[in-house]
Amino acid sequence: MNNVGTAYVLWLGCLLQLHGLQRLYNGKIFTGLLWMFTFGLFGVGQLIDLLLIPGMVEEHNIKLAAKEGHSLNGVPLSQPAIEQVITQKRAIAPSVQPTSDQLTIKLLKAAETRGGKLSVTQGVMETGASFEQVETSLKTMLKTGYVDVTNDPETGVVMYEFKEL
Repeated sequence: MNNVGTAYVLWLGCLLQLHGLQRLYNGKIFTGLLWMFTFGLFGVGQLIDLLLIPGMVEEHNIKLAAKEGHSLNGVPLSQPAIEQVITQKRAIAPSVQPTSDQLTIKLLKAAETRGGKLSVTQGVMETGASFEQVETSLKTMLKTGYVDVTNDPETGVVMYEFKEL
């Protein structure tokens, strides 16, 4: 059985340019190799995995238990049962998406802690919303004049600069 803590330690392998170790550990060979050769999908996939690791470990452990003939709550696990358990787990724990106003407030607070500048990726990490939601919200604030768009001089990343912060 895999451990969530071990998966997070393997995730830290990205600091040594060893991306995707957490995926290989959890039996996701194709995406693990993809992460390895694309630097964790250019860093974005590696960051998203921070949220996905517990689910990956649980899914791997369920499949491993079924392969070894174990049971879940007294019910023997078969392939259809595995798929049903995984589907139920995903349906039970959907992320609660914030409203537009709640997302705007979370983005403002995130920008405040970062000196008034925020990238889309930073917004996703701080709010838990999708890239599309964060980018749409930031573009709306751009159209209304609350933010300006700049590029980070070192990395070239698009940064949204909040004028009032």
